[in-house]
Amino acid sequence: MRVRSAILAGTAAISLLGTTACVTNPETGNQRVSRAAIGGVAGAVGGYLLGDLLGGRNDRTERIVGAGLGAVAGVAIGTYMDRQQRDLERATAGTDTEVIRDGDNLYLQMPGSVAEFDVDSSSIRPQFRETLNDIAQTLSSYPETYIDIYGHTDSDGSDAYNLSLSQRRASSVSDYLVSRNVQRARIATEGFGESQPIASNATAEGKQQNRRVEIRIVPITQQDVNAVGG
Repeated sequence: MRVRSAILAGTAAISLLGTTACVTNPETGNQRVSRAAIGGVAGAVGGYLLGDLLGGRNDRTERIVGAGLGAVAGVAIGTYMDRQQRDLERATAGTDTEVIRDGDNLYLQMPGSVAEFDVDSSSIRPQFRETLNDIAQTLSSYPETYIDIYGHTDSDGSDAYNLSLSQRRASSVSDYLVSRNVQRARIATEGFGESQPIASNATAEGKQQNRRVEIRIVPITQQDVNAVGG
């Protein structure tokens, strides 16, 4: 797929960056991934953090403007995303979720211990709903953002089947967030099958980690809105 071709080993690299290549905002105390560090891993996170939005920016923006949502003023984007990052960190505290910052984008990496799915299932388990409830509350409070949801599987089964299953997992999370008052116009989904493992598929524990979803959050700018005549 178009987005997949931009990803070299994105999720594994993000895990590394999240622990070894962060800089701290001296005013807020929040950590973010440094752009220099991203360059140092040869663009491995390009598809997730630095690439374009799923489904195209203009199409998404048209739907968002049509839903009555707006943009973040240019000078306020950093502060807006700082607040959203802080609230997401609070919402996911005590879980294995990583809230990763790159510039003005946020990325939620939720391994299978958080975004838990049964084998061959896209149903959201009760313990995952608790985390999604808190995430949804934060996302609905910051409506001037795009939301990309990525689904993943372990390596059991065929490539084609796993690709379909991963898309269903992403769609399940999307539907759940919408049911918790996150605007559907903001959301796009993509399945990556088994192509982006974050753990070894040789063990049951590793496979559980790989049955997961991830969320990318990008601010809607006035430039985006102007580009579609909003």
